[in-house]
Amino acid sequence: MKGEAENMWSSGAIYDAYGKENYTMPVLLSVPHAGRAYTPAVLERCRIPHTTLSRLEDRYADLLIAPLLERGYRAIVARTPRAVIDFNRDARDIDARVVANIPKNQPLIQTSKQRGGLGLFPRTLPRIGDIWNGMISWEEAGSRIEGAHGPYHAALESHLDALARRHGEVLLCDIHSMPPLGTRREAGIKRTDIVIGDRFGTSAMSRLAELACATVEMHGLVAAVNHPYSGSYLIERHGQPRNGRHALQIEVSRDLYLDTEMTEPGEGLGKLQAVIADLVTQLAREVSRGRWSEAAE
Repeated sequence: MKGEAENMWSSGAIYDAYGKENYTMPVLLSVPHAGRAYTPAVLERCRIPHTTLSRLEDRYADLLIAPLLERGYRAIVARTPRAVIDFNRDARDIDARVVANIPKNQPLIQTSKQRGGLGLFPRTLPRIGDIWNGMISWEEAGSRIEGAHGPYHAALESHLDALARRHGEVLLCDIHSMPPLGTRREAGIKRTDIVIGDRFGTSAMSRLAELACATVEMHGLVAAVNHPYSGSYLIERHGQPRNGRHALQIEVSRDLYLDTEMTEPGEGLGKLQAVIADLVTQLAREVSRGRWSEAAE
């Protein structure tokens, strides 16, 4: 993938920004779990193999939007790995088993994701156990929040502002991948291939999720809304449908575009790129027509 990267952290670029001057489409793309730029310091602290650590990634989910980037769509794609900091978590979602010497008056929250080991700073992997040798300091945690998490979300806000000034109504599509929800050929069962999340209608007007599902199913795949993934912090923060800002989380089953080992791009990548391109194109057209925030007043 080619694009103009914005270096906003002293240890290196935390994300790549694409379509920098292009505001012709009312859509911004985000791929917050695409990062795979592991530094030597991160790998040295890791108690599991690098190949196992990569299970935290939405493996090659950034490749799903490559055709859209070629068309000039704006996108923010993470370089910083989820293992370092999760851009899809609240900055207060800090696990005291990962970060040492947290100030007593520091406002924190505890979520179900954190209890499962996947808070702002991931602690464990399912069926693997602890990821790290030792804890990180409160100073290091603060550095990651201020140097990576803050700039990532500031970039999303800045680009959404620019799109809103031109279009009024805008949409953020947050791209993720998910473990397969069963096999594709279980007798009598149609498993879900793509999940559209709108936090039960609070992050986007419901017609957008409905259109997204219809588009997916036109390609012969099975779509669902909000089950089992309704969307997390990123679309909750940036989705404000009454203010003309809509946000959808799009979860794609990894076995549809990766190889059988789920480690490298597979034969299905081209088809899934076409599905995602059509999905986003249809959503962009719909958003261009709408003034739903005004109608909701």
